[in-house]
Parts: sequence; structure tokens; C-alpha cells
Amino acid sequence: MSPLPPFSALLLGLASLLPTTLASPFDKADALAECLSKSGVPTDAFNSSDWNADVSPFNLRLAFTPVSIVVPENVQHIQDAVACAAKLGIKANAKCGGHSYGSFGLGGEDGHLTIEMDRMNKITLDNTTGIARVEGGARLGHVASQLYSQGKRAFSHGTCPGVGVGGHALHGGYGMSSHTKGLALDWIVGATVVLANSTVVNCSKTENPDIFWAIRGAGGSIGIVTEFRFATFEVPEVVTYFVAPVRWTTEASATIGFKAVQDFALNEMPAELNMRLFIAKSFTNLEGLYYGNKTSLQAALAPLLKKTNATLALAQQGGWLDQVKHFGNGVNVDQTHPYNYHETFYSSSLYTNELNETQMAAFVGYWFKHAKSNKRDWYVQIDLHGGKTSAVTKPDPAETAYAHRDYLFMYLFYDRVDKGVYPAEGFQTVGNFVSNVTSTLGDSTWGQYINYPDSRMDQETAQASYWGEHLPRLQAIKKQVDPDNLFHFPQGVLPA
Repeated sequence: MSPLPPFSALLLGLASLLPTTLASPFDKADALAECLSKSGVPTDAFNSSDWNADVSPFNLRLAFTPVSIVVPENVQHIQDAVACAAKLGIKANAKCGGHSYGSFGLGGEDGHLTIEMDRMNKITLDNTTGIARVEGGARLGHVASQLYSQGKRAFSHGTCPGVGVGGHALHGGYGMSSHTKGLALDWIVGATVVLANSTVVNCSKTENPDIFWAIRGAGGSIGIVTEFRFATFEVPEVVTYFVAPVRWTTEASATIGFKAVQDFALNEMPAELNMRLFIAKSFTNLEGLYYGNKTSLQAALAPLLKKTNATLALAQQGGWLDQVKHFGNGVNVDQTHPYNYHETFYSSSLYTNELNETQMAAFVGYWFKHAKSNKRDWYVQIDLHGGKTSAVTKPDPAETAYAHRDYLFMYLFYDRVDKGVYPAEGFQTVGNFVSNVTSTLGDSTWGQYINYPDSRMDQETAQASYWGEHLPRLQAIKKQVDPDNLFHFPQGVLPA
């Protein structure tokens, strides 16, 4: 962390990267620097090692330059940074883990104030109440490690250790425990939030309930969460993670197999089982986590393995942290600051219910006729999100701003290059995969997930896709708490 650089050096550095216009937020850089300095808000010196680490996006395809990066150490720093941004009319965004596929923590465009939260990562578990206080910049691997070490407890969340709890939990938080234990946002019982007027509020079901409702699904548009209060559960003594390759060599066999997975998710899948269908260019797997031992997993999967021609190649019984490490894909679990992991890719997402024959044929047909010829490193991940026994579907859909509880499948479409610039044809490849399915669906029968954003969507389309029927209420709350859209990003909620 360094003192603020002289304005002339900052502006010259930014000018070398970007074209400037009379309306550019960079014209206000010296005024912002002065405001932050007077308030004692720590910042990254431009082009310092901290700046370069904090400005580097997870998705290298979407690199943006902020006017300034502040690195708060306490709530007052965040309040003062927000006040400075509001005073000068500069948009501001919290960057929690920096793992946003759309680089929304950097604003999703040039010229924002980035509030880098990852130095605020303290976690405290009350073993009497089971409530965990988690600062807004903690990463998921750090959360999992600390909750286990402090009391062998957890809450349901995603698998990538470097993802920030803020962006993840505030917009859903699906992971390898969600079928059994629900979404990360379902475990939030309270939060402390800095609003656009720089005030601090606490929210829960009984305190500021509208804000509490809105942050659980659209939090990045509402305010900056400085601390979460999560309920937790006692981790099971034994879990079993597994991989079962399927050998679908033709469209016909893939259609039969996918239909069997669908029927299983709808009617037979036990609550203890969490599973996804992972489709890549050279293989297809059933993958997941079972709350129980290997013998019980084998019994639960046996009917599906037979119908899908799958083989249980890996079934590893172990403790809670064993599965955290497994799904972390070899990355050190206890991630804090600094974090240095990057890819170059384009993504999109989809939620659907049960696919009929035509819809199934549209998906499988594109997969075999077009996607298989894509030589890049692509995959489609289909999480078994809903179904009769899914914990995701148990709460009333109106209970939170997460709009897509009732869908059976959650799809992530992901296409990346290992080096160089992402090719223009990749956008069409992914877009056509999605549209080949949505063209067979009614307008109100599918949705998309903001944590798997399609960065090429315009804001109006994105709002409707991410928040569906909850959008009018969200826009009304946004008007109340952020009427000038200080916490703007290109796919966020706009005020009514």
C-alpha cells in the first residue's frame, strides 16, 4: 500500500492507456485523489505492484482501467471513498475477489472508482450460535478453511477458492452443496452495508428488510457489504466426491443419456447428492459430491449409471476439507491477498426447466454438429439445480431477489484460449449454442445467471434475463437507496 501518487503522474499514466474526452471521469482524477487523501483512504499507487495486481482481471479479455483503486482496511475507509465518488460523480464498485467473468469489480468499463475489498477478510465464528461474521473481502477458500478450523462448520457456496464471497453470495452462490444445502445467499441472516449516500446500515429480515431482500440476488447494485452474518451447519464427518465418465458417441446415445439424467434429477435424485453434467470437447462426465460414504453413493447412482452407460471411475470418500481441495482444482485453498489467477474467455449462461424432445434435440444437435468442431478449450457445465429434492427450490421464490429457484438446470457455457487474443468467431460459437436452445423456448421460460454473465448483453436485456419478475421491485429499491446509480456497472440494476 502506497501514498497517493502526484496527479500529473497518474493522469499521464492513464492517458497513455486510454483516449480521453471532455466528459471523461479521468478529468476528475486529481480532485478524487485530493478527496481520498484528505479522508485518509488508502490507495494503490498507479503502476505499483499493488495497482498492477489489483487491476489485473480474472478474465483477461475484459481489462479496464479505474480512475483510482482504494484498498480499505475498515468501514470508515469505504464510507469516505463512496462519499468522494458521489461528490465527484464517479461511479464506484466493490471488487471482492476480482473473479467476475465480466470484470464488474473494475466497473465493467473504464473510469470507475474500484474499492478493492480483499484486505478486509476477517472471519469469526460464534460456536454457540453458529453465526459466522465474514468481512466482505474474504475469498471462498479462506472462508471454508477458517470455518472448519474454528468449529468444523460451513455454509453452502461455490468451489473456486479465489472467488470473493461478496460477488458470489450477493448474486446467488451456487456450488457443490447447493442441492443438499441451498445457495450461499440462503445462509445470509444479516449484513452491514454502505449505501450510496455513504451511510452504514444493518439489514436482516427484521431490519431494513427491503435492502436485505435486494442484496440477496442483486447486491452489487445496491451497496457495498462490509460484513456478512452467515448461519452455518456442522459439516458431515464423511463425504464422497466422484467422477463418472459417460460414453455418448452419437447424437442418439447422448440424447438418451441426457434424458436419463433429466429424469433422475426430476424424480429420483436423493437430497444428499449434488451433481453436474460436464461436457467438454473430448469427454463428458457426471461429477459431484455425496453427503455420505462411498457405499451409499454407489447405491444412489447405480440406476443412473446403468441408464447412461457411465462408469464410476472415481469415488473418493473423505472429510470435508478433502472435497474442498478436490473441487478447488489443485489451487491452494486458503486464498487471501494477493491472488494471481487469470484466463482469457467468453461465457454465457442459461436456466431451463425440463427439456422436451425438440429442445433436447436442439441442444444435443448443436453439441455434436458444431461445438465438437471447436478446437479451443471449451465446456458446458449443466448443474442439476432443481428437482423435487433440491434445497434450492425449497424457499418461496419471492423470499429473495434471486429469481430462478424453480429451474431444473443451470448451464455455464465457457470458451477460452490458452494464450493470445480471444477470437471473434468464439462469440458466435457460444452465442449460437445458447440461442439454439432458447429459440425453442418461450420468453418467460428461461433465464440467465449474473455470476455467469454474458458480457455482450445490453443492460436492458441483462436486467430482464438475470432478475426476471423481481426486476420492478429491485428497480424501486434501487431508486430509494441509489437514485443516481453510483454503484453502476453495465449489467446492473437501474433505478426506476
